[in-house]
Amino acid sequence: MTAFTVLLVILSAIAALALSFYQYIFRAKNRGKVFLLLAFLRFLTWFSIFILLINPVITHTDYEVVKTPLPVLVDNSLSVKELGQDSLAKLLAEKIAENSALRNKYDVQLYNFSGDFNAGNATDFNGNQTHIDQAAQNLKQLYRNSAYPVVLLSDGNQTIGNDYIYSFPENVSVYPVVLGDTTAYSDLRVNQVNVNKYAFLKNKFPVEVFLQYSGNKSINAVFNIMQGNAVVFKQNIQFTQDKKAQTVSVLLNANSVGVHTYRAVITSAEPEKNTYNNTKNFAVEVIDQRSEVAIISSVNHPDLGALKRAIETNKQRNVSIIKPGEVKSLKDYNVLILYQPGPAFRSLLEENKALGLNTFIITGLNTDFNLLNQYQNVLNFKMSTQSEDYLADFNPQFNVFAVDDIGFSNFPPLQNPFGTITAQPGGNILLNARVRNIQTGSPLMVFSEKGASRSAMLLGENIWKWRLQTHIDNNSFDKFDVFIDKTIQYLASDSKRKSLVVNHESFYNSGEVISITAQYFNKNYEFDQNARLTIQLKNKSNNTTKAYDFVKGNNEYKVNLNGLAAGKYSFTVKESNSNTLYSGNFEVLDFEIEKQFVNPDLLRLQQTAANTGGKVFYPANVDDLIKFLSDNEAYKAVQKEVIEKSPLIDWITLLIVLCASLAAEWFIRKYNGLV
Repeated sequence: MTAFTVLLVILSAIAALALSFYQYIFRAKNRGKVFLLLAFLRFLTWFSIFILLINPVITHTDYEVVKTPLPVLVDNSLSVKELGQDSLAKLLAEKIAENSALRNKYDVQLYNFSGDFNAGNATDFNGNQTHIDQAAQNLKQLYRNSAYPVVLLSDGNQTIGNDYIYSFPENVSVYPVVLGDTTAYSDLRVNQVNVNKYAFLKNKFPVEVFLQYSGNKSINAVFNIMQGNAVVFKQNIQFTQDKKAQTVSVLLNANSVGVHTYRAVITSAEPEKNTYNNTKNFAVEVIDQRSEVAIISSVNHPDLGALKRAIETNKQRNVSIIKPGEVKSLKDYNVLILYQPGPAFRSLLEENKALGLNTFIITGLNTDFNLLNQYQNVLNFKMSTQSEDYLADFNPQFNVFAVDDIGFSNFPPLQNPFGTITAQPGGNILLNARVRNIQTGSPLMVFSEKGASRSAMLLGENIWKWRLQTHIDNNSFDKFDVFIDKTIQYLASDSKRKSLVVNHESFYNSGEVISITAQYFNKNYEFDQNARLTIQLKNKSNNTTKAYDFVKGNNEYKVNLNGLAAGKYSFTVKESNSNTLYSGNFEVLDFEIEKQFVNPDLLRLQQTAANTGGKVFYPANVDDLIKFLSDNEAYKAVQKEVIEKSPLIDWITLLIVLCASLAAEWFIRKYNGLV
């Protein structure tokens, strides 16, 4: 306490004593023991009040020694075990952590890392990723604004994250202990395979393979791409001291629908220490997205050729222009484009009424609108025999699918009979009709979806002029062709809505995150927040099954199936309340990135040490590392002055004393008839 505070406390005691003396002794006629007791209680009351107001504080100074932190990072990934260094790494970590000289000087903390970061020495060396960069970032958060050394027990082979050479803070020195044999061995490796996950039937899909060689002499190798036991591609490869990496690009045929698994394999006559990295599996799902489109017309018009060219820019679509009487079977087509339907279309419309094929109807001056009123309920037509030119205005509120305004308002007008067109509920208008500068209030192009059936209607002929105008404006037909392609894509897609939608890949690499998401919708097709989803997973190889529960996330349910062994799996997702089911399959490809290494990445560990002012050590001279850190004068313990301030008397205690003194005073006065 300061001298001023002490003076205030003394004055408070004097004032409390004076007030209690005046109230109970000076003014009292009877100065018995009761009045002396009451005076003492009043003194406690006044003194407690004064102390509460002054709140005197006692300052206590203490000193503590803060040691420099010494984090010991242990690589807990599978690559350490594959290099035969797991037991040694554990022994080295314990030796460093339990060394008395280090513990006296440093605050030694053990951490292990693989794909994650954990405190302690609970290592099993089964981590399927090595993320040294993440370990460095975690140290930044744990030891801010501190200068300290780091012992890194690792093979240096990082498989995920940013380059760790530059990840450690500037005030940190890293001392790597290299785990693994640094002797260079001859090794061939399929380093990476680039391939799309999907390919279209009857097409060729590209595969790019990166091959790598480690060695000191020239060798000849054979590279194969195999499907099962069949070789689908073969090439001889030559590596030299100056050419240790090569790229092979090949086009493979997609001949059948489904998931196809391939193996990229490189072999040679040279013996290798690690042959696991000579093979890499990859898979491609071949899908059939071909759409057969029929343009049915009883009149000849330039629109037919413009539509055919625009649609067939997508190689997955085939267009046939036929007359109504030449159609053999509507089942041969995915989308029907009915161009200016007239009386000859009645039998086709009647047949499609039962089949429910998606249709794109284009009207014009030769259209029978009474026939259309009978076979569709998207628009109601009351047309005259007079023709009119209609301009287009884009509707920015259209949200059925993503489409851009390609300059519709500047396109030439379309011709259609004049009349009244009424849109029925359920139609989505993309283009509105305009006559010169007057809005007609009628649609020009409208889309509709009812149940499993989709339809589109364009009210006007001469759309070929739109395609030509697009080329004039952009020196390309692309914008118009994309617009037509999106229209056909909408009509060619399966529009059936399912209450249970499950998203998953057809194949995964072993070791990577295997995540399956699902959405369950109620009868109004609203996301059900209270659904109970489970998945029954079956391994087709040994017929074992496991059950998992989905966890609700943000507008989806999710389950992680990490750690699955390579093989083929089938699964069934079930919603318990409604018993709705979804079945699927996927394959886990045999690929362990942590098994790809033959040697530790000595170069990167040396660069990390040099970049941070540290030094590389090996397991054989770990005692030198311990001695170096113990004798290093750059890291010294810091003595900290800790000042603690506490009140002279706790305010709760003062309140208790105050209440007790007042209560005792009142009861004594009451008992003696002084109240």
